[in-house]
Amino acid sequence: MSPIKTSSQRYSAKTHMGLVRPVNEDAILALPSLGLWAIADGMGGHQGGDFASQTVIDALSSLPEDLPPASLPGRIRDALHQAHRDIQAEAARRGSAIIGTTVVLLVVSGDHFLCLWAGDSRLYRLRGGMLEMISEDHSVVGELVAAGQLTWDQAEHHAQNNQITHAIGVGSVPGIEKRRGAIVPGDRFLLCSDGLTKYANEAMLKRIMQDAPLDTLADELMRVALAGGGADNISVIAVEV
Repeated sequence: MSPIKTSSQRYSAKTHMGLVRPVNEDAILALPSLGLWAIADGMGGHQGGDFASQTVIDALSSLPEDLPPASLPGRIRDALHQAHRDIQAEAARRGSAIIGTTVVLLVVSGDHFLCLWAGDSRLYRLRGGMLEMISEDHSVVGELVAAGQLTWDQAEHHAQNNQITHAIGVGSVPGIEKRRGAIVPGDRFLLCSDGLTKYANEAMLKRIMQDAPLDTLADELMRVALAGGGADNISVIAVEV
């Protein structure tokens, strides 16, 4: 997808089923009119994971485009909680199957951003040549990283690196976290599913995000994941402010 320019942001987005999975259980969303971008990475197998991720994206897609910025965070949370209930209802209909999805979303409004997430899909920010992971993985290895027992690059190769602890549709509450921050002109944000971070460490992400033009950034990151094996679905959204 070629970069698309709004009044203050440009973005490019791409999703791919990878080279192994029979379907794409990822789903992505771009709503530049609201300054909103999101990725959901479903779990539960074919017709489970893809249902869950699309349910989240559909709930977010239903937000009115004329929402005032002050009301947007609350409406997003309401949409995610409704998706949580809808996924659980579908899981019960299927005989209590485990169906769920990660979600990571970015909202840009004025000179601030908001990140909401559950699970291990990520948001990064590149600023002044420094790459920072804005979200924190809700996963077994994420807890080990937080405790100082692993680095993120080591965590990608850990035996439990796929075990997430929060997801939309799983548990009594979806376990959504948030982080807010100021925006500096020229900031680049990257939303991605773990189909990318399995193959691209932070040094690779930093180099590509810093050097690649926005119109090739998503494609170049996708090529890294596919060249590495593409064993999972891959989703990438790059936003420049």
